[in-house]
Amino acid sequence: MIDTLKNAWKVPELKNKILFTMFALLVFRLGSAISVPFVNVDAMAAYMETMQGTFLGLLTTMNGTAFSIAAIFALGVQPYINSSIIIELLTVAIPALERLAKEGGEEGRKKIAAITRYTTVVIALLQGYGYFTMIRANHLLQTDMGVPELWAGIVIVVSFVAGSAFVMWLGEQITDKGIGNGISMILFAGILSRMPAIVSQLYQGVYNSLHHVSTDELLAAGMSQEQLEAYLQSHYEIPIWGLALMLVGMVALIVFVVYIQNAERRIPVQYAKRVVGRKMYGGQSTHIPLKVNMSGVLPIIFAQSIASLPSTVGMFFGKTAESEGGWGTFLTVFDNTGWVYTIVYFLLILAFSYFYSTMQFDPVEVANNLKKNGGFVPGYRPGKPTADFIHKVLNKITFFGAMFLSVIAILPIVTGNLIGVDALALGGTSVIIVVGVALETSKTLEAQLMMRHYKGFLE
Repeated sequence: MIDTLKNAWKVPELKNKILFTMFALLVFRLGSAISVPFVNVDAMAAYMETMQGTFLGLLTTMNGTAFSIAAIFALGVQPYINSSIIIELLTVAIPALERLAKEGGEEGRKKIAAITRYTTVVIALLQGYGYFTMIRANHLLQTDMGVPELWAGIVIVVSFVAGSAFVMWLGEQITDKGIGNGISMILFAGILSRMPAIVSQLYQGVYNSLHHVSTDELLAAGMSQEQLEAYLQSHYEIPIWGLALMLVGMVALIVFVVYIQNAERRIPVQYAKRVVGRKMYGGQSTHIPLKVNMSGVLPIIFAQSIASLPSTVGMFFGKTAESEGGWGTFLTVFDNTGWVYTIVYFLLILAFSYFYSTMQFDPVEVANNLKKNGGFVPGYRPGKPTADFIHKVLNKITFFGAMFLSVIAILPIVTGNLIGVDALALGGTSVIIVVGVALETSKTLEAQLMMRHYKGFLE
């Protein structure tokens, strides 16, 4: 990949695309460091530190440091991703949208994109209001500025919505004028922005483990029980063996994700020879590539949204797992480090993996196209037998891909419970997104270089 970047830098047009992408990501990071008005940033950051391992900690991982300081870009690309998934599902369910997507051509795609943008604004408005409700319920507003709470709420929510809309526009600009998919690049930058904090967290955990102080010594020094609990919460320990196991696991995880992302099942196809006029066509052999992880990271994102729905509803009402009464019990059961959440999360990823593979690949349509063009799968008659065979192969690789996504997604939860440190940013969705975007960007640059007949690259 480094060689690809070096070769792309030598091509003026690609160099401009890379510089534009870097500048756009810089703008995104600047917006992620500017907090909205009327929020106590220090208190907000301290509160988010206590929310590690919860739904809010997960949002912090996906959106970078912007969410923990109530930045203008705190919502990030999450509203756009949710909007895209919703519109994609409605396209299958609503015939009018399906016709618009399949038969509308370029104009139809523009209308679908416009609907997605409007839906993004609506979702951002709902999420922004939920975020403000959480801020107000936890007394994180600056009350010494003499501004009415209603006006502060309007400013905060509008800032979040405007920031989300700008991030969506920025992603589209990267797609048109930069390198790779803009939304993926922004998500990539947000996740990587957490790396310094992760390294610092691991270092502090190992340091505390090497300089261990027993609870008896702390109590003997005059520390109260409440102070002891706060001390232990802020001075978590990571043993050396735990750190070594985590690093080895991370390397193995990245290698495994790269391998699965590039893995595919190739179904051989043979085309019969046929004479059209005075020319003979066909006779060649090819294959149908079926990727093992055909649906990418979408099943994880959508399953995450549904499994985290209880925590999202609780955030709208300013409730957490520490709240008293029924809300506290309900949110504790569905806490995203517990077994109930893990099992529901696992099953939802399996279900959505099959759903998306069905949406993206139709065996009957592929079999009919092969039959029309004189193609066949060796050993199977054209038509229904070929469709049944392709469907059988698709089910097998979809199951393997779904298990891969499910295991990768719940691995951080299991690791966090075993080691005792928030591992949401160390695996799962983050690794799949980072690795996937890196591979996709590398392939895009290679394709651009091949289009320009870059001799040094081909050699």
